Amino acid sequence: MRVVSSAAVVAALALAILLLTACSPDPTKVSQAPQAPAIAPTVENTPTGGELYAANCAVCHGANGEGQPNWHIRKENGTLPPPPLNGDGHTWHHADGLLYRIVSQGGKIYESPDNPSFKSAMPAFRDRLSHEELVAVLTYIKSLWGDKTRMGLSIGESQALVSEDDPFPDSGG
Repeated sequence: MRVVSSAAVVAALALAILLLTACSPDPTKVSQAPQAPAIAPTVENTPTGGELYAANCAVCHGANGEGQPNWHIRKENGTLPPPPLNGDGHTWHHADGLLYRIVSQGGKIYESPDNPSFKSAMPAFRDRLSHEELVAVLTYIKSLWGDKTRMGLSIGESQALVSEDDPFPDSGG
């Protein structure tokens, strides 16, 4: 039996409230212009996670998620080159919420005067990709990891372990 921490419950409730308020119509905001009809997503017009990765991520992280050479050695500006996302780096052991937040908000959200040695060149994609597209990209990236294990734990077990200590487990922001 898995015990859910109170922090996880609070985070889930906060996310639910955020989603409910964000999706509720605001009667004070009435649009005067006619709205174009929405195109319902279908298999034919919805890009796959692999297509979204190729269009948005491959330029930095490589076509197959191989990352840049010497990705673990800081450049002169203090940033690290883009790491591998194919399971050869450290990305695969991070919790889903942390990965979502980094891709959505960019790496700069973790820069802090308390940790001056950390600098990130990872851009934010929340204005370029929808929530569903971000999830599709992350799902694709996770498909590159194969059957990795960390400390004898499967990917899922490793992510759950990291999630318990993750100060930013939510995927909001």
